[in-house]
Amino acid sequence: MSLSRRHFLALSACGIASKAFAQGAVQRWRGRALGADLRLDVVGASRADIRRLWKDVAREVGRIEAHFSLYQASDLGRLNETGLLMHPSSRVLELFRWADRLHKATNGVFDPTVQALWLAHADGLDVTTARERTGWDRVKVSQDRISLAPGMALTFNGIAQGYAADRVAALVRRAGFENALVDMGEIRALGRGADGAAWRVGIAGPSGDLLDTVELENRALATSSPGATRVGRDKADHIMHPQGRSALWRTVAVSAPQAVLADGLSTAFCLMERKEITASLEIFQDLRVERLD
Repeated sequence: MSLSRRHFLALSACGIASKAFAQGAVQRWRGRALGADLRLDVVGASRADIRRLWKDVAREVGRIEAHFSLYQASDLGRLNETGLLMHPSSRVLELFRWADRLHKATNGVFDPTVQALWLAHADGLDVTTARERTGWDRVKVSQDRISLAPGMALTFNGIAQGYAADRVAALVRRAGFENALVDMGEIRALGRGADGAAWRVGIAGPSGDLLDTVELENRALATSSPGATRVGRDKADHIMHPQGRSALWRTVAVSAPQAVLADGLSTAFCLMERKEITASLEIFQDLRVERLD
């Protein structure tokens, strides 16, 4: 799901449990991260393995929070407050590159500058004025600095969970595990489950009801529903277009080789016509729209 205004990266340890499946053992960790329930299943790991792995995961998630949180001190918070971020980290620059790529691929629909609109709806301010403060082309990025035009603010809530899922999946692989499921609100599947079959995951609708299931193997899945969260007294959809286009779909699910790509596109596709979605799909390789309601 999209992050909306949920608390970003509130991490809490909920313990470790193990479960044996048909052809192997899965160590399962459950907790909270990115404002959502976190689940990490690793096939063939011991309890000691998963404890060591989770320490690395917790550190990585903490780093992402320090860069992109909207709700506590972060690089993004400082950028939004001052309009300037000097010497951005490699992670920050990486996510800005992904945002730029998605902005171009969706003809401007994916746009992190909609934070100004979100705040206007949330606080009951003038939305027309806020719309004048959007525009990704007004964000200036270099290796040494990132700057915003006056009054602008950014959110990466439409991409950060997918980015985090990819980073965690990379940690799992570096630890030597080829079969795992990372669920951080958006899902990244590595290899297969303990029974030797592809991982089977669900697609949820705006109210949390199960709409469909998808099999994933070395693939990611992201789902977005504009009406899942409402903003302000006017109950605006939490997925917003910089120029005010209304959502066209109740639920969009996209699968891709990377969760960051699936996450950003599922967010943008909620606001795009079918022909526009088709055009964006042609830009990338190996993408699928798994649900379009």
